[in-house]
Amino acid sequence: MPELPEVETVRRGLLPVMEGKVIAVTDVNFSGLRWPFPPRMAERLSNVRVLGLRRRSKYILVDLSSDETLLIHLGMSGRMLISGQMIGTFVHDHPAPQKHDHVVMTMEDGARITFNDARRFGAMDLMATARADAHPLLADLGPEPLGNGFGESYLAARLNGRKTPIKSALLDQRNLAGLGNIYVCEVLFRAGLHPARLAGDLTRAQIAALVPLIREVLSEAIAAGGSSLRDYRQADGELGYFQHTFRVYGREGEICTTPGCGTSIERIVQSGRSSFFCPQCQA
Repeated sequence: MPELPEVETVRRGLLPVMEGKVIAVTDVNFSGLRWPFPPRMAERLSNVRVLGLRRRSKYILVDLSSDETLLIHLGMSGRMLISGQMIGTFVHDHPAPQKHDHVVMTMEDGARITFNDARRFGAMDLMATARADAHPLLADLGPEPLGNGFGESYLAARLNGRKTPIKSALLDQRNLAGLGNIYVCEVLFRAGLHPARLAGDLTRAQIAALVPLIREVLSEAIAAGGSSLRDYRQADGELGYFQHTFRVYGREGEICTTPGCGTSIERIVQSGRSSFFCPQCQA
């Protein structure tokens, strides 16, 4: 599932095509994705101006001149694909309609944004902009790891006394919004922390070191366009490239990248998810 860097990359790709521009008409080809679409969605997404595009955790939020906000969740295989718009020195022509084109937004200038989702785990919803933070998918989210609300004191308070593994604590969206399995594995490797280490046992110095490492890993991934492992593509259809720099994720049985280590990367399962780590470098 796309994590914060992938969603942020898609948001940035949509910005020049949508922000400040009018959605002339929206075609809704199915009744819903993971959940039913809101009533009259095609009508409510037609003849409205896009005031801004935000990201909250793994969700894209499109603020509209109708005082409503469109919430987009990519799910497992959802893609927001742009066509009919100059991207760099190329124009992506409108492709032929595809079987899984669930929602197609045609902008006033002729550009087209298509939400294609083969597995149908994605979602779209419309809500009043003034009450967007109270939406059930957003209400209980923790702070953004790249925002001012996240820091050493906050993380120390959230981890204090916790008997849950640090891997699980960082994946808990109530503690920190947007982090997923890939990037938590990479962060814990750089921090030298075993994924099964109890969150409440971390020292203040270890917690202090986690904060910049989380920001570092996420920033590097965004700069690389995210990680393309299976279905993810950027808004222009290109792959992300951060997967080529993974140090532990997906590298079970391969040699640790730390100079002189020579230990094989191992994998354990925690709460149904694979955790990759170096047993020598992470304690």
